[in-house]
Amino acid sequence: MKVDLYDSAGNKKGDISLNDLIFGVKPNNDLMHRAVVMRQANARNPIAHTKTRAEVAKSTAKAFRQKGTGRARRGALSTNLVRGGGVTHGPRNTRNFSKNMPRRERRAALFSSLSTKAKEKNIFSLESFDAQGPKTKVFSELLTKLPKAKKYLFVLPEKNIVLEKSAANIPHVTTLLASYLNPHDVLNAEKICILQSAFDTIEQTFLTAKQK
Repeated sequence: MKVDLYDSAGNKKGDISLNDLIFGVKPNNDLMHRAVVMRQANARNPIAHTKTRAEVAKSTAKAFRQKGTGRARRGALSTNLVRGGGVTHGPRNTRNFSKNMPRRERRAALFSSLSTKAKEKNIFSLESFDAQGPKTKVFSELLTKLPKAKKYLFVLPEKNIVLEKSAANIPHVTTLLASYLNPHDVLNAEKICILQSAFDTIEQTFLTAKQK
């Protein structure tokens, strides 16, 4: 499979071949779904917190005498049956929502998501970004010459302060190191731009020695 290759000025230069072991596998929807759910679950930060009956600062004395009032017996005011008492089965900030997947399944999910995007013609490559310094205007002008999309994901082979800062102020543009590729970010983007030198990083990071 081949994708379009653009130069630093946004002009189409030719095409580049993709590795079928990464971009040409049969998509597995179940693995992709599990990987996305895992990413979202691991990003959860439980802040809602209710106090139990043991934690509420209330008197442990009976609210009123047990007999002679004609009412039902009432114990301490910390009970969950009265206003201001403890909460039964309420949310706790100690709850653990984290999930995990075996490494082979995570990589298979990544390959499935990349193959899906490649099959949909939503992946292209950029030769380089040659701005002298971080310039939002230069990067914005480059985007107008690249394939149109509502959400972009730019995959970099290594830290590139110039490109990252140039794209930082543009809405719906995300930059990501090739070694940190994941199904969530891949599927969330409409178009994926992979810098030409990042393909080697992807292969070195995610393919095993036998596959190479």
